[in-house]
Amino acid sequence: MLIGLTTPEKFYFDEVHYVPAARQLLEPVMPTPMLNPMHPPLAKQLIALSIHSFGDGPLGWRYPGVLFGSLAIVAVYLCGLALFAAQGPAIAASLLAFFNQMLFVQSRIAMLDIFSLAFSLFAIAAFMHGFRKHRPHLWFALAGIAFGLSTACKWSGLFVLAVCIVIVGTIRLMQSWRTQFADGNTEDWYRPDLWPGFRYYHFVACFVLIPAAVYLATFIPLYGLSLPDIMEAQRRIFTDNTTTAIAGHTYMSAWPSWPFLVRPVWYLFDKIGDDRIAAVVFLGNPLILWPALLAVVVCLRDWIVTRRADAFLILAFYFGPYLAWALLPRTLGFIYYYLPAATTASFALVYALRRGNTPRWLLWAFVLVGFAGFAVMLPISAAFIGTSMETFNRLMIFQNWI
Repeated sequence: MLIGLTTPEKFYFDEVHYVPAARQLLEPVMPTPMLNPMHPPLAKQLIALSIHSFGDGPLGWRYPGVLFGSLAIVAVYLCGLALFAAQGPAIAASLLAFFNQMLFVQSRIAMLDIFSLAFSLFAIAAFMHGFRKHRPHLWFALAGIAFGLSTACKWSGLFVLAVCIVIVGTIRLMQSWRTQFADGNTEDWYRPDLWPGFRYYHFVACFVLIPAAVYLATFIPLYGLSLPDIMEAQRRIFTDNTTTAIAGHTYMSAWPSWPFLVRPVWYLFDKIGDDRIAAVVFLGNPLILWPALLAVVVCLRDWIVTRRADAFLILAFYFGPYLAWALLPRTLGFIYYYLPAATTASFALVYALRRGNTPRWLLWAFVLVGFAGFAVMLPISAAFIGTSMETFNRLMIFQNWI
């Protein structure tokens, strides 16, 4: 993913917000006003560290995104191991997550989302590994650390944490009601004997105290140990992220449209020759993400009919980070908010292509199809490649994509 990373050599899309904010963190004394106060500092601190190490240029701005995009693929692999207990499906899930185009594009721009995504995926991996354990304490605590780091990059990390809280809370509530399935088995998503030693104070520690402590610690380099200043920063973040008084944007879109790839976001569109353009579009690979919707339906069917734990976890971590956007009062939305759900959709595809007597080669054939779609979209995914207007027009299948 490093190839051609320094193209373009100027800021593009939201880099104009985040790189100056990262530069500001390198000042000996924080100037006022603070730039980009509507997001927590960790991702900007990581960009600042890269600028300090590699220089204040395109490589310094974008290198940490590539690093954390690569780590996100590793985290997908770890999630796949937890879900499918085999390396082959885990590798396939990682490849599909990479080939879906969204993760690739988001890893090559100095924005905050890829950092939050990587930490969230590590948290999901830890939670999934702990879900089947008799004593999940350590795994859930590790998930709590990763959730704190994810939220310290962008508050959308709270969505995945909320999913885990709801899962654990629901299971504990059902156990308190002594709920049992008449034909219960070890593959059920709910069992009355799940996590016998996991007490309420363990729950509070893993999913409240640890994430909160890790999250707040990232503000110490900015405010020291001044609790009033740290709390004021939280109030400002909350106010800025819940307001509905936000101007419209050319590429804004509503959350119901994201899975269908109705309205992409053009990060870059520059004319570089008589018939050459440099383009970066955040769209998603239709050959992966449209079939993924059918795979999600398969997971839903299996969870309802057979109560399978793997189908349940896939659904939880697909719908949770996605539908959370429907609950927010703000009207401004972009398809890149769908990135976490689109990434976990790769698990649904692997699940659907491995269930029953499905031939094992079918999964790998689909991975190849996904790669073909990714390769076709490269001219509008990486600016250094460039493309002609003819190719651009051929790739823009629908008017809404322009």
